[in-house]
Amino acid sequence: MSTTTDASDTDAADGDVADADAAADSETEPASVEERARDALRDVADPCSAATGSNLNIVEMGLVKDVEVDDADHAHVEMRLTTPMCHMVGYFIDQVEHRLTELDAVESADLDTDDGMEWSEDYMSEAAQAKRQEVLDGYEERYREELADGDASAESASGESASD
Repeated sequence: MSTTTDASDTDAADGDVADADAAADSETEPASVEERARDALRDVADPCSAATGSNLNIVEMGLVKDVEVDDADHAHVEMRLTTPMCHMVGYFIDQVEHRLTELDAVESADLDTDDGMEWSEDYMSEAAQAKRQEVLDGYEERYREELADGDASAESASGESASD
């Protein structure tokens, strides 16, 4: 059985949805300065994940521990390092200060890091873990293909020398 809807019914239904959306939006509180600051930090790439092809940001990596903005419009960020050997602290300081001071509500920013002993993959978002695993699986597949190609080349070369 088919049903038909005339244009006035569709417009009314669309209007009801739009009205409901507008009402929901008006009830939603604007994002806090801390939420906007944390969101801005999503533009800061984790250089090590970028180097391995995952291209994850410091928020989804679970590196951002805390973000506070005080009444003087100063943002303070606490960040985890993935290893005590991290040599990218200067990069993180520059990027955090740059990204946060671009916000209207932040005049200055600083960053404190831990000693790199706390972070684990458990701090990563589920999406980041899945993306990272996909990249690692791709590397493993390519490695296995190269091994198989190498074995085939070796067999071919040994067969040629045996027939000489």
